[in-house]
Amino acid sequence: MACISAVSLLLCLVFQGISGEDVQVTVEQGTLNGEIVTSVIGENYYSFKGIPYAKPPVGALRFKDPEDPISWDGVRDAKVHGSVCPQLNILTNTYIPGSEDCLFVNVYTPNVKPETPLPVLVHIHGGAYLFGSGDTDLYGPDFFVSEMVVVTFNYRLATLGFLSLGNCEVSGNAGLKDQVAALKWVQKNIHVFGGDPTRVTLKGDTAGAASVGYHMVSPGSKGLFHRAIAASGSPFNDFNVGFEPRRRAFVLAQTLGFETNNNNDNDLLEFLQSVEVVQLINITSSSASVLASQQITDLPFKMQPFTAPVVEKACPQGNFLTKDVLTSLESGDVNKVDVMFGYANKESLLLLPAYVQALLGQYNRYRELFVPSKLLNVLTPSTILNLADEIINFYFGDKAISVDNIEEFINYASNVSISYDMQRFFRRWTKFGNTYAFKLSSYSSRNVYGAAGESYGIAGAAHFEDVFYTYDPKSLNLPLTKDSIEYKMIKQITTPMIDFAKTGNPTPDTSFWPKYNCSLAYVNFAEDMTVVYAPDEADYQFWKALYKSVNERF
Repeated sequence: MACISAVSLLLCLVFQGISGEDVQVTVEQGTLNGEIVTSVIGENYYSFKGIPYAKPPVGALRFKDPEDPISWDGVRDAKVHGSVCPQLNILTNTYIPGSEDCLFVNVYTPNVKPETPLPVLVHIHGGAYLFGSGDTDLYGPDFFVSEMVVVTFNYRLATLGFLSLGNCEVSGNAGLKDQVAALKWVQKNIHVFGGDPTRVTLKGDTAGAASVGYHMVSPGSKGLFHRAIAASGSPFNDFNVGFEPRRRAFVLAQTLGFETNNNNDNDLLEFLQSVEVVQLINITSSSASVLASQQITDLPFKMQPFTAPVVEKACPQGNFLTKDVLTSLESGDVNKVDVMFGYANKESLLLLPAYVQALLGQYNRYRELFVPSKLLNVLTPSTILNLADEIINFYFGDKAISVDNIEEFINYASNVSISYDMQRFFRRWTKFGNTYAFKLSSYSSRNVYGAAGESYGIAGAAHFEDVFYTYDPKSLNLPLTKDSIEYKMIKQITTPMIDFAKTGNPTPDTSFWPKYNCSLAYVNFAEDMTVVYAPDEADYQFWKALYKSVNERF
């Protein structure tokens, strides 16, 4: 039930009850006691938090595929979030202990008994597969929940979620398999929250968007969702590509005290299952590097951690991913769904302080840093340096790589880290489903990271800021009124996403939003919505030619 006026709000109070009132539903595992809460814009909805969707992956289940959840007796409280997964926030370098018992789902709905089942939005959180959760501290459902059922959840992160021994016991991708388990839970249970299991839209930001891309090609995700929305991430981005996972697992263990001459998988697994979780999480990507160059390139957006998705060995129990994404796209062996994708116009503003304080100096000294990590791993040093010269010439010309030209650097970094790889993925996707593209250029008080650009004369949206226009991040306590420019921008972005989830078309009442399939059209979100065509085409063609020059698949 949508609450969009004083009258409808009164009706909500009559039919939904009052904020803070308890409400119960029964899922397959047992009965839940949730509550009615009020959104930041004054609309009531039902909230159910901290619902287990898989068996706790502890002890002998550490690193293993998720198992079915355990039932409970009586009534389970669902008013507070479950524990987050153990993690290291790489933006603040802060260890967050959480608990290995962290596989919880949260469900928010406007009506548990609607006349017609509601569309469902399942969101996968970002965080480079290293940190984050589905909690309302970042993902308050306030701007979607009047129209649909919203689902968020936790999945295992870092070593716990992505260790791979290259065998069938620990094949890798446990965190992605957790996501599959959450989607299966949704299929079995979402009807009791008023949701329609045949109308599930999978949405994600940053690493969550890359996860969406992986589900689009994974046979294990077939039939579990029906549309997709991806913001600022794809499986092709450097930080989403695992490198030498088994070798790095042994290096990781040796760093923690495992015998250097022991190559036995069972001994390795037993050792890593006995290590304190804080030790596993606090190990950095560079600590488990197998190439010296990875020590230098272990930078934001460039790192290739062992905590990333991998292609698995084919196993009897099934797999999430048994061939690389590009091969799946070329063969057409994918889950054919319609999709919306997009990215921010100044993605790398997120890292502006780090670039100014230290990273520009590193890029000046080590020119190979300009080359994508996926190429650094396969090319000779002389070829890499030649490519670096081409990249620098394209983005900087005769200008110095310095703070004086920081906007040029931001444009380079935004392209190399996010946008051209997203285009690589979604241009191919146009063969399989209707595709709609957007670019986030919105700028207001909700641009928490983009605001750093003001001191340098740069105004734009940074990586992750789509989240602040589609969710209410409770931990940031961002002020909002319905007569504000911020609210206008929020509605401008969320309304097409809601319409897309409902109908498959972001603007079903008009022909305003052209398909990306034929025209390379984007809708640019700023103070107003406008249609632009192939806005980053010169950059895309540059990278395409660069890959071709060294005979690498693009």
